[in-house]
Amino acid sequence: MTEPGDHPLVTAVKPLVDAMGAQILGPEQATADDVVLAWEGEDVLAVRLPQLADSLDHILAAMERRHGKPLSELDRKTKQAVVRTLEARGAFSVRHGVETVAGALGVSRFTVYNYLNRENAAKSE
Repeated sequence: MTEPGDHPLVTAVKPLVDAMGAQILGPEQATADDVVLAWEGEDVLAVRLPQLADSLDHILAAMERRHGKPLSELDRKTKQAVVRTLEARGAFSVRHGVETVAGALGVSRFTVYNYLNRENAAKSE
């Protein structure tokens, strides 16, 4: 059998796994909470999904890389766009999500709520 790291399925799913902040394991290491992926009937790898709070940290780090600087250094309009993106990705359903995002943006929780309320008001008009 091909080593899991060399298998084409690993190559195909690795960018997605990395973007989610997940971890690739051998199928023999899988627990009940992991997702085992098969290729032509043979278990090739397991994906261990991150905890939701870890996912938020991973998403924030990815957004910083995309913008090329800390989120706290972005202008107000860009911070508002970041909050919209995070809301669409479910960031505020995570416990302490607003506090985590506020800290990353260098704003208060109140400001994050204002950004969210402004967006929701615009949608309802």
